[in-house]
Amino acid sequence: MDIKYKVNKHKLTEKKTFDDLVFEVGSSYSFTDGHARFHFDNGYGISVITGGMSYTTSGTYEIAVLKDGRICYDTPITNDVIGHLSPDEVTEIMLKIQNLK
Repeated sequence: MDIKYKVNKHKLTEKKTFDDLVFEVGSSYSFTDGHARFHFDNGYGISVITGGMSYTTSGTYEIAVLKDGRICYDTPITNDVIGHLSPDEVTEIMLKIQNLK
């Protein structure tokens, strides 16, 4: 699976979406087919993986909500990781994370 770097198509003031994620592959991420992390101004973030040892199927993604760089299990969004997501569903969750206080 070839994962290419994505170019940021949004202005800095706009909400971030799946298209803003940059997936990395390599020895640091050998347990996945790709991994992306994004941190938001509110202190929260998202970790997105695909393939390998994750809750995904072909073409889907698994996310974890982050708080101060660590997985956060107590948000109104989820108390665990969420798997089998489409890119649009990842965007929906990213928008919710950006609205957390």
